[in-house]
Amino acid sequence: MDYVDCHCHVSAPEFKEDLEEVIQRARDVGVKTLVAVTEEVGEFDRVLQLQDRYPDLVAPCFGIHPLQAGGGSEQRSVKLQDLDAALPMFYKHRERLVAIGEIGLDFTPWCAPTEQDRDDQMNVFIKQLDIAKELQLPVNVHSRSAAKVTIETMREQGISRALLHNFAGKPSVALEGVKAGYCFSFPPAVCRNRQRDKLIKQIPLEHICLETDSPALGLDKHVRNEPRNIVLSCQHIADVKGLSPQTVQLVTTQNAYRLFPSANAHIREVV
Repeated sequence: MDYVDCHCHVSAPEFKEDLEEVIQRARDVGVKTLVAVTEEVGEFDRVLQLQDRYPDLVAPCFGIHPLQAGGGSEQRSVKLQDLDAALPMFYKHRERLVAIGEIGLDFTPWCAPTEQDRDDQMNVFIKQLDIAKELQLPVNVHSRSAAKVTIETMREQGISRALLHNFAGKPSVALEGVKAGYCFSFPPAVCRNRQRDKLIKQIPLEHICLETDSPALGLDKHVRNEPRNIVLSCQHIADVKGLSPQTVQLVTTQNAYRLFPSANAHIREVV
């Protein structure tokens, strides 16, 4: 029985010191694929290096996140020029990518206070959706405080394969995504409280994937999360749905490889 972590940040600096141990702990619990997302162009080479180092495990995604580093610890909305350096990289490495991500919208008021901020994010999102369509790749998507508009935009743009990670929209909005064929994933942080149980209950298991969003969104917000904690997401979803963890593990893995077929194909090739 295998796990697929459909959304994690293994290229993050938080893993630099002990990545080998983190990877081993993930393998020990049965993680077979890490769908490794990026947030800015500076991470692209790093995620490819990780694929070279762990070719049977790391499945790379390139994407420009809706929030970028501002001054100090501040974050700002992405702008079209943030895409400039990334564009040639998408095409140069297209054969190595399993998805375009992490992309999307973040309309949290303090991150996107103006209409211009939201317009800039939308422009960057649509441009990357176009790239995904051109390269025939799925998308790995962020939708904080923007669930409805994110799903509507993807449907309008003709996107058929998408993962909405750490989804926190209303169940009725999620079901619009289900109708469009999209999948939804939930990190270990959902175990902290029961707020998303109703949402998890209403989304069919055939549209759910597992993720950790490592190093963020773990069981304890003050402790670094890592891919081995995928078992916590699996157990929580099983509890909420009244299913066995084995059933959730099996179906979510099938869902993941259906959504990210080149992740599975690549790993079969290596093995």
